[in-house]
Amino acid sequence: MEKNLTTGSVFETIVSFSLPFLLSYFLQTLYGLADLFIIGQFNAVESTTAVSVGGQVMHMLTVMLVGLAMGATVMIGRAVGADKKSEAAKTIGNTVTLFTLLSLSLTALLLIFVGPIVSVMITPPEAVQGTKEYLKVCFIGIPFITAYNIISAVFRGMGDSKSPMYFIAVACAANIGLDYLFIGALGMGPRGAALGTTLAQTISVAVSLIVIVRRKSGIRLTRECFVPEKKTIKEIMNVGLPVAFQDGFIQVSFLVITAIANSRGLTDAAAVGIVEKIIGILFLIPSSMLSSVSALCAQNIGAGRIDRAKLTLKYATFIAVGFGVLFALTAQFVAQPVVALFVKDRDIGVIVAGGQYLCSYVWDCVFAGVHFCFSGFFCACGRSGISFLHNCISICFARIPLAWLASQMFKDTLMPMGLATVIGSILSVIVCLVAYFCLFGRKKNTEA
Repeated sequence: MEKNLTTGSVFETIVSFSLPFLLSYFLQTLYGLADLFIIGQFNAVESTTAVSVGGQVMHMLTVMLVGLAMGATVMIGRAVGADKKSEAAKTIGNTVTLFTLLSLSLTALLLIFVGPIVSVMITPPEAVQGTKEYLKVCFIGIPFITAYNIISAVFRGMGDSKSPMYFIAVACAANIGLDYLFIGALGMGPRGAALGTTLAQTISVAVSLIVIVRRKSGIRLTRECFVPEKKTIKEIMNVGLPVAFQDGFIQVSFLVITAIANSRGLTDAAAVGIVEKIIGILFLIPSSMLSSVSALCAQNIGAGRIDRAKLTLKYATFIAVGFGVLFALTAQFVAQPVVALFVKDRDIGVIVAGGQYLCSYVWDCVFAGVHFCFSGFFCACGRSGISFLHNCISICFARIPLAWLASQMFKDTLMPMGLATVIGSILSVIVCLVAYFCLFGRKKNTEA
């Protein structure tokens, strides 16, 4: 199960390691869209709205859990890179203990506050009951959702990015089949969508545990590994917590910008919603680079190969920026036709507004590709606080205030609102470059 990522061609290692990440993120996107597509086939609009609102809540929770699990990926990667198998085993055991307690506590807490959560999301009255039913089932399944993400984090920390891809593929296929059973055949509505999602995650976890049992590894877990150790848990949290808060903060900023767009009317609200989905697909590459850089650099830093870690950051940034420029230039010619694919009855107002927003917003793929890679590198170095800092600065001083200002000053076009996000990413890149040169610019052979 272990794979040494500290030797061989850096570029080839990045490509071979990041491709399964990219496919995993694509499958996760497909996983989320399946619920909405299938329930839209069998139920009325209030059920679709319920799954949409509930899905937003679950996406935010999942993103934060994945961010927290980054701490485990980095610490395991460092231990594997340094060939400290007992330390890797201890980190894996403490990760399992920590997240088991966390998931059970989170489940109990969220079930108590289902009502207030639905209210905070400003759920339409017709969809309130369905949203509550959806969230209750999903909250009960949080231990299984957490288990999948932790198992994936452990595999990636050990240099295996392919197995998590297979696990999410199993979950995606199971989810689609179960959705048709529960929503279509049994008519369970939003509750059925949630049940399909939860059971699919459970099946994925079961498959992953079978793989772990059958696959031989040089890391041996003992009962002592699962006993909480303050030092180990602190190291995991020091890396994971800033990433979790950062990801949560980013999701909140998306909701705020969506609210700003909603205040402009139905046409602009629809246009922004469509473009956010398109950008979400384009951002699969920067996201896969972030995760790949964190795992690859963690092993190299653990092995004392800081030079190789820096080279990994360089190549990953070039790849992300290259694709970003390609997407941005292409969008200038096909923005409206792409938006039109998501517009029913060819509403020209939504198509024009969406085209404007996409033409400017898509440039964020270029600059986000840079700061995503730096974020992965800083996490591998144990400096995830820098990632949290540059995102906070970007959101508080550029994205949200400039989006609001643009919405007030430019009533007839969405293009300036899209540029607000781009300016936010440029600000993040500046902070990342300053932090990098402060940490590594003075000494050629600086240790992480």
